[in-house]
Amino acid sequence: MEDSFLERMDSELAGWANPVQRLKGAIENNEFELYCQPILQFAGNERYPMAEVLVRLREEERALVPPGEFLPVFEHYRMMPYLDRWVVRHTVKRLAQGSRIPRFTVNLSGQTIEDLEFPRFVTGQLAANQLAGSRLLFEIDEADVLARPESVERFAAQMKSVGTPLLIDGFGCRAVSFTPVKTLGVQFVKVDGRITRRVMSNDSARSKLNAILRVGERLGFGVVAECVEEQDVLVRLKAMGVGYAQGFGIYQPHPIDALAE
Repeated sequence: MEDSFLERMDSELAGWANPVQRLKGAIENNEFELYCQPILQFAGNERYPMAEVLVRLREEERALVPPGEFLPVFEHYRMMPYLDRWVVRHTVKRLAQGSRIPRFTVNLSGQTIEDLEFPRFVTGQLAANQLAGSRLLFEIDEADVLARPESVERFAAQMKSVGTPLLIDGFGCRAVSFTPVKTLGVQFVKVDGRITRRVMSNDSARSKLNAILRVGERLGFGVVAECVEEQDVLVRLKAMGVGYAQGFGIYQPHPIDALAE
């Protein structure tokens, strides 16, 4: 499916002498919009202490294009560091303007993690907007954590110096390993949605989630359950001791300004 999409995009970009310049143009012309999806906290003073930042692409003849359609193109042309910079720049600006949601989580691609200049860019954006690093939380997919351990460790150390912690996304998708969690000192793990969706009906999913919760309590990281779509799942997660939950059954994604102001 991805190949056919890339073939279609290659055809659409065929009229451009340089497809990379076309993608850069989309960034430079701000052809994107930020959305976010709040993350629920079951206990505490803040009901929604953070929200995940999501990006949409505007097209003249179409509605907003979801990330599943354009991110593979950026990945294909190794343009993700440019897009991730755009997202960070505009997220930091939104936070600096004031936000009733105190923290935003930003997904980073493996390409960006390997970009040696990216930590300096983040530090510069925080300083220019007089924003504390703790207002951001970078989400890194578990697959990238396992595939790029040295790059992720280097990035984690650099972000720790400015107070910006990490979250491992898609946690538990594979055999659960807590070594990266301890090594990186992550603040949260986001449990893979396939575990969350099966927590009502599958003993293995419940056992895996319970193991994550036990280690989380011992090591001091928070546990976020993603892809929560049904009320009975939400109730079960709370009863099991999960601290945070996210999904369409809790809060639909909205334009970032609508939720931040």
